[in-house]
Amino acid sequence: MYREEMAAAIENPTAIATTAKLFCGFGDQTRLAILTSLVGGEQRVTEIVEAVGGTQSNISGHLRCLKDCGLVVDERIGREVRYRIAHGDVVDVLRAAERLLARTGHQIDLCPNYRSTES
Repeated sequence: MYREEMAAAIENPTAIATTAKLFCGFGDQTRLAILTSLVGGEQRVTEIVEAVGGTQSNISGHLRCLKDCGLVVDERIGREVRYRIAHGDVVDVLRAAERLLARTGHQIDLCPNYRSTES
């Protein structure tokens, strides 16, 4: 059943485009670091900044992007806002990436088609 659904999705350009957009959320190093940090549980922006690095303004912008895409949700408690991963499926994608990297990480590091976005 899964293979049939994937075959149908591959034939649908809109589904492919939407999936590519999803992976853009995971493809940015800062957003990926935020998601990885949130796997441990909900956090305030200041805690995320401390864990990930960067400025509060930059992290807030990435959190807004992740929230707009439905990957992260926030909850206001008094004067503070706490962020958490919106769905267990997000954690599943991160775990699947870890498993895949355990098999292919060295090749990905050496691949000339994937350039590091680090300065």
